[in-house]
Amino acid sequence: MNLKIRNEISADVDAIDAVTTAAFLNAPHTAHTEQFIVKALRNAGKLTISLVAEVGGDVVGHVAVSPVSISDGASDWYGLGPISVSPEYQGQGVGSLLMREALRALRERTASGCVVLGEPSYYGRFSFRSEPGLVLPDVPQEYFQVISFKGGVPRGVVSYDESFSASA
Repeated sequence: MNLKIRNEISADVDAIDAVTTAAFLNAPHTAHTEQFIVKALRNAGKLTISLVAEVGGDVVGHVAVSPVSISDGASDWYGLGPISVSPEYQGQGVGSLLMREALRALRERTASGCVVLGEPSYYGRFSFRSEPGLVLPDVPQEYFQVISFKGGVPRGVVSYDESFSASA
């Protein structure tokens, strides 16, 4: 597989929507709004990092990274997600490559750190871990994870952009 990770361009928007919709179609624990979240983040100018995975000119994966707020006032923190891979490419390392490149891009931006909501066994492979002092309301602690790039981990409540409430 000849896989290329690159920044999103305007011509990718429909393909990203399709990949995101397909990736979460049969996923448990979702309201199936991920494609609307990505679109709302883009429209709000909040897609700090938006990478696509491309095979043979076709978009087969996408990862979004956007700023988050933390109640203790910590700055330069980001939330990773949604991350999507077309079902026919899942389990082939596409998501892992998108993750590594998104984290590399955040470090390059001198971000303080990143949070993610998801499966601990998957995100733990990228050094994310649960941190009891950093919470996302109404989410089981083990599924909300953090990686710090510099300094310590802030303490407080994390808020994602209002785009994460998008439903259409």
